[in-house]
Amino acid sequence: MKGKVIGLAHVRRSKNDKPIVQYRNIKKSFGEVQILNGVDLDLYPGEKVAVIGPSGSGKTTLARMLMTLEEPSGGTIEVEGESLWHKEVNGSIAPADKKHFRKVRGKIGMVFQQYNLFPHMTILRNVMEAPVHVLKIPKEEAKNRAIEMLTKVGLANKLDAYPAQLSGGQQQRVAIARACVMKPKIMLFDEVTAALDPELVGEVLQVIKNIADDGSVSMMIITHEMDFAYEVADRVVFMADGQIVEQAPPKQLFSNPTHQRTKDFLSRFLNKNSFTANIL
Repeated sequence: MKGKVIGLAHVRRSKNDKPIVQYRNIKKSFGEVQILNGVDLDLYPGEKVAVIGPSGSGKTTLARMLMTLEEPSGGTIEVEGESLWHKEVNGSIAPADKKHFRKVRGKIGMVFQQYNLFPHMTILRNVMEAPVHVLKIPKEEAKNRAIEMLTKVGLANKLDAYPAQLSGGQQQRVAIARACVMKPKIMLFDEVTAALDPELVGEVLQVIKNIADDGSVSMMIITHEMDFAYEVADRVVFMADGQIVEQAPPKQLFSNPTHQRTKDFLSRFLNKNSFTANIL
């Protein structure tokens, strides 16, 4: 069952705006197990979409497909009107090659649950590497860009530190800086606080909120942090059993969900004082 978007809470867009990302009838199976079953989803320029739902509902798979880490079993994905998994060759549609992937994927950044930093490199070098080797930016320019980004995430005093010398929250902030330094148009955050101790969660969420408040980057945020989804998202998408069950602005979805499956999922959070205070 698929819900319809009734409105967006914060994003103002003209009727002529086109989605920056379009998923159409996306399906994904691993062997006999179907993970996604006909998902349609649009993400608009500057929009912040939080994707929530139980484990195994297909949330992460949806993001990994956009990052070309998983291939759809069926359906299409477009980024700025350009097919991600296929390309046109002499008037015919053919599977995308590595060159095409690099071109489209260059518009997208992703931060994972695990930080995946290079342990033998300083924090500054970790953030500089991709601009130098992927974007072919001169080292001095890449260094300045990396320092600026690390300053934004509150780590200007850790440039010469190594990952093992940082807390989990600090390492995740480095991972966010590393993705943002590439200046993507779309940012994907996949449960970025899941591996953190509870006392470190807030510092990472604040960094993401600061990026969201800038308004220039479209964001898909997969999260179990309901307060955060309520505060940051323009639209919240609830997934279950490989489908989008319901989607709406956060106040509407959290305070007045229309589907029983959504109500059942959210009920486990309603006894938490902060979340209840937010939606009342």
